[in-house]
Amino acid sequence: MCGRFVATAAAGELADYFQAVLSESLATTDSETSPEPSYNVAPTNHVHTVRAKEGHREIDVMKWGLVPSWAKDPKIGAKMINARSETAAEKPAFRTAIKKRRCLVPADGFYEWAKVPGQKSKQPYYITRADGEPIVFAGLWEAWKPKPGSEAEEAATTEGSAREDISWLISCTLMTTTPNAEMAEIHNRMPVLVPPTWWDRWLDPEVTVNEISELFRPAPDGLLQLTPITTMVNNVRNKGPELIERAEALRFQL
Repeated sequence: MCGRFVATAAAGELADYFQAVLSESLATTDSETSPEPSYNVAPTNHVHTVRAKEGHREIDVMKWGLVPSWAKDPKIGAKMINARSETAAEKPAFRTAIKKRRCLVPADGFYEWAKVPGQKSKQPYYITRADGEPIVFAGLWEAWKPKPGSEAEEAATTEGSAREDISWLISCTLMTTTPNAEMAEIHNRMPVLVPPTWWDRWLDPEVTVNEISELFRPAPDGLLQLTPITTMVNNVRNKGPELIERAEALRFQL
């Protein structure tokens, strides 16, 4: 799975990199919707994403943890941070999104924890592309509003406001697959990574799931670089660049 990652690029930098435009909310000069740079992005945080809109790529902000359109309570999103590529097309939470609402989620790198024989603590690793290029996750997204008359609607409606005042909750999840050689050393899953040649096909809702299934293979061996780091990353309140500094890996103890 992928449960934490690093994302430090500003919306404008991402727009340049992906040759995309900013969403209306991000393009507003006084907007406060853009996520701050973080070295410890965690589930339920807001993240920058790329999606197709009106014939172009658009940078937008989504909440990490997909909330299905039929959900009664948006808290379910905290359990929907990853979608297995092998079964997403069959799962009620993801089967519509994988057909019609695919996105890209950019990152500097991501974290994974490995078990260490003889140790209670797991060894965290910071994982990046060996060539220094950004990581681009394959994501799915959904839009959610509480059903009329539901407890969720009542909770979201402040005194004197109406249903139409409730904003859509746009949320996303990250696709996962089996590991490549590097990742297999520490975990049995890895995120699906999207190379530039696949960006448009992944984002295009006219392209079927069968046509993009080749993307669900593990990343090529040698693509990733794993750096052992300290357990400071375990605490989601730690957000600084010191988290990705190399540290001595935990050793096996009898």
